[in-house]
Amino acid sequence: MDGRVLKLTGGGQNDLVKRIIEDFCPRFTPGGVLVYVGDTGNKQRHLEEGYLQRLGLTFDEHGKMPDVVVHFPENNWLFLIEAVPSHGPIGIKRHNELKDLFKVAKAGLIFVTVFLTRRAMTKYLSEIAWETEVWIAEAPSHIIHFNGERFLGPYE
Repeated sequence: MDGRVLKLTGGGQNDLVKRIIEDFCPRFTPGGVLVYVGDTGNKQRHLEEGYLQRLGLTFDEHGKMPDVVVHFPENNWLFLIEAVPSHGPIGIKRHNELKDLFKVAKAGLIFVTVFLTRRAMTKYLSEIAWETEVWIAEAPSHIIHFNGERFLGPYE
């Protein structure tokens, strides 16, 4: 997002993480800062620790970080993104874990579950939490909003 090259371990979830960085972020967080990217092979691949600290956050190596964290400075939003091949969708339990993990953030939180295909999403459809977003890599220009009073914005 800032021109640096990020190398991920090949295969599995990281193929979807690559699509998040290359397709989702330019569309939905243009000018965003890639703050954290997990890597299934290395457990932690990219971390902007100083940037997290400016947002009021500290990084816990053993915490349950989402797969990708992007700060969108224009609106001061923090996108917490889960690639489904890893942990499953952002269901109510995961939603609460992430809200707790990022409760001191000086930015509004947006929760996004990412699937490779619509077919992959159908397996988890009943588990997706309300007040979250879903992005499907095979249809990159679209996003699905799971109810609530806002579309692609944080809830207080």
